[in-house]
Amino acid sequence: MDKNSKNKSLRQNPAKMSAPPSRIKIANALKLLLKDKDFNSITTAEISRVAEVNEALIYRHFDDKRGLLHAVLAEYMNVFYSNLKFDLKGIKGAINKIRKFVWASIHYYDQDRVFSRILLLEVRSFPGYFESETYQIVKQYAGLLLKIIEEGVKTGSIRDDITPFSIRQFILGSIEHYCLPAIIFERTIDNDVLADNLCEILFDGIVKKE
Repeated sequence: MDKNSKNKSLRQNPAKMSAPPSRIKIANALKLLLKDKDFNSITTAEISRVAEVNEALIYRHFDDKRGLLHAVLAEYMNVFYSNLKFDLKGIKGAINKIRKFVWASIHYYDQDRVFSRILLLEVRSFPGYFESETYQIVKQYAGLLLKIIEEGVKTGSIRDDITPFSIRQFILGSIEHYCLPAIIFERTIDNDVLADNLCEILFDGIVKKE
């Protein structure tokens, strides 16, 4: 096995590999439809037609259409979070890890606009999202950043007079608000410039001065 194949196998989604074929078809159909339509305008009849399965199968695999949406988002979020953890391996120092975290988050939002639109626009106004598997993964993603910040405070590279929670919320909010206009209006994102600008503003405020 070559290096690229090995890396690819490391990043496969185990849940997707073990899911019934009809469930995968339904999830893929919704992803395809979401490229051109907002979620509320998509019907289960459309999903079943694109998936080439009986409409009843949607309700066999998912509670309802929104349950399907949460399942699709959980799949995206699992891949994103797994890749992020992989990318952070071997990086030394909290500041370098935060820079990578910011860059990788912007990159994934940019590269997968379906994922971005679902996560940032489609689901958060519904209470069920905060009880979903997706939200649990989002909490792990946010928790990973918090641990990195706490590491920086402990080692003295990040100021200890600002709470790690506040720094984390600033970073996550900044990433989303930087990316959101491009996602809504289908603009391009210069990943490197955006990450550099955000990190320059951030690090000027939180890096401990000598």
